[in-house]
Amino acid sequence: MVKTWMAEISPLYQEERWKAEMERLPQWRKEKAARLSAPEAKAQSVAVWRLWQEVQKKEGVGEEVVFNLSHSGNYVLCAFSDRPREEVGCDIEVVKTYLPRIAKRFFTDAEYRRLEEADKGEQSDLFFRHWVLKESFMKATRLGTRLDTRSFEIEWEKGMPKLAKKPEQFSREYAYREFFLDHTEVRAAVCSTDREIRDKIEIYVF
Repeated sequence: MVKTWMAEISPLYQEERWKAEMERLPQWRKEKAARLSAPEAKAQSVAVWRLWQEVQKKEGVGEEVVFNLSHSGNYVLCAFSDRPREEVGCDIEVVKTYLPRIAKRFFTDAEYRRLEEADKGEQSDLFFRHWVLKESFMKATRLGTRLDTRSFEIEWEKGMPKLAKKPEQFSREYAYREFFLDHTEVRAAVCSTDREIRDKIEIYVF
């Protein structure tokens, strides 16, 4: 089963709290966080790995499990599968302004058309739903940005997201789960070859 955890990171904007959490990281991660200068980036870097450490303890899983991390704005996300040899990708994004030129460049014709035909008030939300679904698949394949974003396509069937097409090299079946977080302008998604994805997102509090 795939389980997903999220945390809000604003407490780590306080220097003392950030340093305290950073001290609990492995050395390589400390060095990575220390190289960053922007407060948001520093907090994200520390918080996303600290979230993974806490998830390991709470779920009783080790370093051998397949996991993936993401962050955007004041939020960090972690997803993992407790089954071996599965693929997992996750993404979280704060909903911002819809940018048609970005959609036209990176989305398939069908995806772009869906966005352009949507009501103006729904375009931003729908754009970022597409974005996290596409990003989570790219991360699940482990190719990330090396995978052409127009080589695969998202659609919805009975309200559930699915891959309408994907490159032939990825022969396994992938499942999706979308997350809509109450009282936030955040969209998140998980994509995995483990078709059992828990539909509840767990919250860790810093």
